[in-house]
Amino acid sequence: MRLLPSKMRTVWKKSTRGSSMARSEFRLSMSKTGTTRVTVKPGDRLPRGDTDWARLDAMTDEEVVAAALSDPDAQPLTPEQLSKMRRVSRVKVLRQRLGMTQMQFADAFHLPITTLRDWEQHRSTPDAPARALLLAIERDPEVMRRLLAETIA
Repeated sequence: MRLLPSKMRTVWKKSTRGSSMARSEFRLSMSKTGTTRVTVKPGDRLPRGDTDWARLDAMTDEEVVAAALSDPDAQPLTPEQLSKMRRVSRVKVLRQRLGMTQMQFADAFHLPITTLRDWEQHRSTPDAPARALLLAIERDPEVMRRLLAETIA
């Protein structure tokens, strides 16, 4: 699980309640009982799941693959399904890793919000100077934020 550096983290986990329901009943009630939202403050430990890690560590790779393939809810994607999937924009990944909204990111780094949205939605790609700026932001966001704030003052 990748965690974002934010003040509050939200962890979603699937609940085991209602597993004996009929599939249609489960779909109808899933939004109410199928998922639990847990908010964790910085420094707090993440809630422990009910995974038996010792049992998993004892399994061979072949047993792990066989167990994964036997789960009807987690079947691997076909090549056709994979080809239809779109990659997440590197700009969006960077922004999310910094825990910023589009508006916050655009304001902090003096980018037009429409340009940022176009990059994130693959309507356009950053040109060479923009890629250099994004690389600098990726390497040291606080220094870049401070440098860009000084140019305005």
